Amino acid sequence: MDKGFATKIPNINKTKKIISSKESKGRLISWSPWPPANFQTRYPAFPLVLTLLIVFVGKWYISLLR
Repeated sequence: MDKGFATKIPNINKTKKIISSKESKGRLISWSPWPPANFQTRYPAFPLVLTLLIVFVGKWYISLLR
């Protein structure tokens, strides 16, 4: 009846693996958890897309008020 529960505990070596990457781990704003330092290089079109989204939502909102 050893099917359901393990009678022997396997010896697992727990080692820390250090993952080094070329990307910096700093922050764009030091006190903020977001965005990461590489945000501008990773998403270069973000400011344009955000601006267009704000303009279109603003136009839609103004059209609802009329």
